Amino acid sequence: MSTAAVTPSTAEVVTGAPAAGQPVTLTPAAVAKVKEIMATQDPVPAGLRIGVVGGGCSGFQYSMSFENQSGMMDKVYKFDDLKVFVDATSAMYLQNCKVDYVETLEAAGFKFDNAAVKSTCGCGSSFSV
Repeated sequence: MSTAAVTPSTAEVVTGAPAAGQPVTLTPAAVAKVKEIMATQDPVPAGLRIGVVGGGCSGFQYSMSFENQSGMMDKVYKFDDLKVFVDATSAMYLQNCKVDYVETLEAAGFKFDNAAVKSTCGCGSSFSV
C-alpha cells in the first residue's frame, strides 16, 4: 500500500476567505476508499466533509461525512476528482493533517496523522491540542 500523498489537482477555495495553505492531505488509499464508498450511495454525494468536533475523552474528535454542497464557511479542495469540504474552524485543527486508509488483519479504517495533536485518549478516538 502506498503512503504517498495525493496533491490536489486544484486546491482552490470555492467559498470563504483565501487559504494560506491546504489544511488536510489525503493519501491515494484514502481517496480510493472514499470514492468506492461514495459510489454505493444513492444519490451519489458531491463530496466528503472532514471536520473536527468537540467530544470524546480528550476534547476533540475527527468527523467524516458525505455532503451534497459546500457551506458558507467551507473551503473546497480537490483530490483527483474528489471534493473535500473543510469548515474554517476545523481547518485550524487540521493543519498538516494526513488522512490515510489502512487495512490490517485486525481492523480497517481511516487514520488521521495530525502533528498538532498533543495527546490522545486510550481508545485513540479523540485528541487534544
